[in-house]
Amino acid sequence: MRVIKEGFLYQLTFMPRVFPVNCYLIEEEDGLTLIDAALPNSATPILRAAEQIGKDIKRIMLTHAHGDHVGALDELKAKLNVPVYISACDSRLLEGDTSLDASEAQTPIRGGVPKNIKTKPDVLIKEGDRIGSLLAIQTPGHTPGSMSFLDERTNALIAGDAFQTRGGTAVAGVTVPWFPFPAMATWNKNYALQSAKRISELKPSLLAVGHGELLRNPGPHVEKAIKKAEAK
Repeated sequence: MRVIKEGFLYQLTFMPRVFPVNCYLIEEEDGLTLIDAALPNSATPILRAAEQIGKDIKRIMLTHAHGDHVGALDELKAKLNVPVYISACDSRLLEGDTSLDASEAQTPIRGGVPKNIKTKPDVLIKEGDRIGSLLAIQTPGHTPGSMSFLDERTNALIAGDAFQTRGGTAVAGVTVPWFPFPAMATWNKNYALQSAKRISELKPSLLAVGHGELLRNPGPHVEKAIKKAEAK
């Protein structure tokens, strides 16, 4: 596992050279917020990283419920006994329920839908909720209930799979030949494009995603990715 620190944010990357999967630790006054739970067997390295930082993990927040973002959730919940936060829509997905609301586009949910997660979320988050220094922002598209989290201290944005930076910056649903997997797992490209535009309007100082490197001063890269998505 590779660890990169940027301000209050620590990016933890599993398999960085082959199939990079990121989760994040965010420093708060009361301890650490873990964003996403990576792959199965990731719990021990995540806990070791928190120990090296010297703070306890106080909460787990999920950008969405695909398997590569919730893989170690059950083990972490059992060991830490801290609250788990996720959107209402993706709380269903966490249970393996791929049904959609009548108001949502009826395109099939794709990607690694969990089948055996036992953890039940403690808090259902929604647009505008504040958890510590993080502002919750709805960014559906990759999944119906995908959320991003903006650190209001630094304007760094943890965006889950709303974008990828592996193989080039791309909006969810736009295929990058060198790393096509996020696009293959995207539920609705139109929603994803609208969420990408929303993220652009926030003018983040840093873009932190589920797959790929941290993107500092991401504005030009985000705009270029949006234009490519529009052309598609």
